[in-house]
Parts: sequence; structure tokens; C-alpha cells
Amino acid sequence: MFKLKLPWQILIGLCLGVLFGMFLTDYISYVSWLGTLFLRALKMIIVPLILTSIASGVANIGNAQNLGRLGLKTFAYYITTSLFAIVTGLVLVNLIQPGVGADLGLSHTVEGMKTVGGLDNILLRMVPTNIFDAFASGEMLAIIFFAILIGYFVTRIEAKYKDPIINLINGGFEVMMKLTGFIIKLTPIGVFGIVAGIVAKEASNSAALFNLVHRLGLYMSSVILGLIFHAFVTLPLFLKIVGKVNPWLHLKAMSAALITAFSTASSMSTLPLTLESVEHKSGVSNKVTSFVLPLGATVNMDGTALYECVAAMFIAQAYGIDLSFMQQLIVVFTALLASIGAAGIPMAGFVMISVILSSVGLPLEGVGLILAIDNILDMCRTTINVWSDSCGAVIIAKTEGETLKV
Repeated sequence: MFKLKLPWQILIGLCLGVLFGMFLTDYISYVSWLGTLFLRALKMIIVPLILTSIASGVANIGNAQNLGRLGLKTFAYYITTSLFAIVTGLVLVNLIQPGVGADLGLSHTVEGMKTVGGLDNILLRMVPTNIFDAFASGEMLAIIFFAILIGYFVTRIEAKYKDPIINLINGGFEVMMKLTGFIIKLTPIGVFGIVAGIVAKEASNSAALFNLVHRLGLYMSSVILGLIFHAFVTLPLFLKIVGKVNPWLHLKAMSAALITAFSTASSMSTLPLTLESVEHKSGVSNKVTSFVLPLGATVNMDGTALYECVAAMFIAQAYGIDLSFMQQLIVVFTALLASIGAAGIPMAGFVMISVILSSVGLPLEGVGLILAIDNILDMCRTTINVWSDSCGAVIIAKTEGETLKV
């Protein structure tokens, strides 16, 4: 029997939500709770997912035999390009301001908006006095910092203690990914409930619905413009200036892998083709590709980082909240770490948006609207993730003195 894929199911949920909200307003209370339930399930997994994903990633990276000069170069590249991507997204979303003036049916009074203060306060918030209080209150900076420490120091203990703990952390991460996958399958129902509730509030106001479509179009344009700039300006400049290679030749060598990344929206699924293209078509050695590319598919998410930043800023603007410079700095910092924690599977970046929103105290209701157009953005940002991984492998190979085909 023919089975619709998740993106189509989400689209159907969106359309049904719009129709229900427009024509069955009197019965909206019977379905709006589905959206609330979906958001509660999403909030439920935030803390354990971010804790296990980052701790697992750091612990396994710490075990890598090649971690040394090659590892330092790789991480320096990943962090630098991700920051460039995030700043590109931040500049565009502040220039275009897709959420400003948007009437999305959201309350403009946000309860519990977190005040940030100065840099000293950010650093203090990263070190909790009680980690269990941080878990309970959703202090993401503290949880991320704690997860990094756990992941690092578990590799520094004796093997008889280290191996079982790493297995426990990895097992916990696998459990959370299974649970996350289950909740993502419920997304069409959640989108139906969220959108139906929002549309019902504005059913009598056609101008508001047009405004919603217009603002979502601006949001989508902001993300895509940022991804295009990063793919065709930032990364080629890195290739030309740092790697001293021809960006166009490398792009042609990667064409099959990039098309696959766009169609599957999964950097992990594309990894075998990425390895083949970089090694045999661009001429990078197996020593570099076997270390840089699998690691990149796990932690290097330039496109995801840019998307998460723009999405968080869009939701803040839709709520009528003007984030201060320090709050935007937290968005940048958390987007960087959340992109590292995002697994290379479809829609993982969407789950990590909840981490960023929690870090500055924004509610998750706006996520339901972003989901409506997430599929095409997921395909685009995954393509940029894979393109950045391949550029990193080429640049690092050149710094190691290799002679390439590009």
C-alpha cells in the first residue's frame, strides 16, 4: 500500500489545520489540544537529548586516535565556518526582519523572558550551583556546559570505568534519538492542532492570514539567501584563500553528493557518496577523509546553524520581542553548540531549535508555523552542511601538504 512520506504528511496536516481553523471554528477546542500535546512532548525531550548528544559526541571525539594536529585543524575549521554562517543569518534576519509586524496569533506578552545581563552573567549562568535545578528549569547554557565537561572527563578515567560509562552515554543517546524519531512522526498531528488554533483566531481577518503567508515567505527567503551567500561566497573564499584550490572544480567534483544531500535531507545518508567524491574526484587522501568527513557529518552543521539562528530570531520578532545584543549573542552561541549536537538525520535541526528558544526564554508555539515550510529548508541546509564538510576536507588536506585534483 502506498505510504506518504513525512514531509507530505506534514503538508497535509498544515492544510487540514487551515481548513479546520477557517470553517469549523466552533469545534477548535476539540483539536487545538493536539498542538499543545505535541509541544509538551517536544519540551519533554529537550534536556535529555541535548545532554546525551553533546556528552556522547565529545566522549567519542576524545577517543579518536587521530585527535591531535589534524583534530585541531578540523575543529578550528568547523567552528569558524559555523560562526560565519550564524553571523550571516543574524545579519540577514536583522536586515529583512521577516517577523516584525507579523500577526501570527501569538501573544505579545511572553511570560518568563530571561534577562541576560553582561558577559559575566552569561559565564555565571554556564556554571550552575545545582545541575538538577538547571535540568528542571531548562537552563540550556548550564546543561550544555555540563554535558561538554562530562563528555571530556569521562575519557580521562581508567578504562575499566570509562568504557561502561561511554557505553551508557551512547546508549542513552540512541534511546533519545529513537524517542525523538517517534515524536517527529507525530509532527503532522501537532502541526494540525497548532495551525488550526492559530487560523481559528484569525479566521475572520483575511488580511492577517495574508500577512502570515507573506511573513513566512520573508522568513524562508532570509534562510535561503543566507545559505546561498554561505555556499557561494564564504566557503569558496575559504577554498581560494586558505586552501588555494579552485572552488568551481571542487563543486563539480561534489555535484553527485550535493544532489543526494538535497534529495535525502540527511548528511549521514550522503556520507558514503561524500567520501567517494572527495577522495576520488577531488583527490584528498583517505587519511584525511576518513577522519574529517565522518566527524563533519556529526558535528559540522553550517546550514543548520544558520537556519536555527534565523528561526529563533524570526519567532522572537513574531512575538514583538526586541532581543538585546547579549541575547542575540546567546542565540549565536547556542546555535553553534546546538548545531554540533544535531544528529545528521532529517529534521534534527528543527528539534534543536527548541534548545535555542529555551536559552532566551522564548515559547515554542511559533515552531508549528515554521514546520509548515521546513521540508524545503531542511533539504537546502543539509546540502550546505555536506558542501562545508567537503570544503573542510580539501582545505585540511592542502594544509597537510597534499596535492589535489582541484
